[in-house]
Amino acid sequence: MARSSYIPGDEPLPLLDEIEKRRGLALSSGEETAGAGPSRRYDYLRDPDAIYRQSFATIRAEARLERFPPDVAEIAIRVVHACGMVEVVDDLVFDPDVAARGRAAFAAGAPVLADCRMVEAGIIRARLPAGNEVVSLIGDPSLPDLARRLGTTRSAAMVELWRDRLDGAVVAIGNAPTALFRLLELLADGAPKPAAILGFPVGFVGAAESKAALADSGLGVPFLTLPGRRGGSAMASAAVNALARDGI
Repeated sequence: MARSSYIPGDEPLPLLDEIEKRRGLALSSGEETAGAGPSRRYDYLRDPDAIYRQSFATIRAEARLERFPPDVAEIAIRVVHACGMVEVVDDLVFDPDVAARGRAAFAAGAPVLADCRMVEAGIIRARLPAGNEVVSLIGDPSLPDLARRLGTTRSAAMVELWRDRLDGAVVAIGNAPTALFRLLELLADGAPKPAAILGFPVGFVGAAESKAALADSGLGVPFLTLPGRRGGSAMASAAVNALARDGI
């Protein structure tokens, strides 16, 4: 499948040509200080396609992927690529159906519900197979008042606004543990179930606990999560991007 433009967790952005062009213009206009000497040069790989191929070849060679179904392994590889830590594959906890259910949801036109703008920005919309909507309501003007009334964070209050979109959606949480906790509470109370939950909240307060709650929830919703404090928006969006494509 042809690759789209760069976002975090995907191909490196080829800025070298633009940098060299600007440097050349500066030299021609005499902007560089006379006698400053030659600029420093480093020996590094510059071809973006070669960087891309070598990155994933390295992950496949070093990561222990044997315990994953092939479709879930593709998500795990993307998560590693987003964070640079091959060892996270040893800690990922998942439902074996998470990839199949997530991809079927996308094919049926389901939206992505993202807990923050960084997750939303990291999703490559061109790869979503049905022009799927990517929804992050963290900027909704009603949230500050709603959060005060509920006595919670804006991220948790935002989950209340997902109610009419939850059924069959793919949920990607890469920031707020309170959003994941509130989602689990709503589902336990009978809210419509999403097709899959990609749970990567990050931090020192509530992140590990919210992901443990997801893994132990018994709600029957396929999920993928990274236990402990580690996580983040790049991992969550990379997992979505893996679901949205046929392979790497």
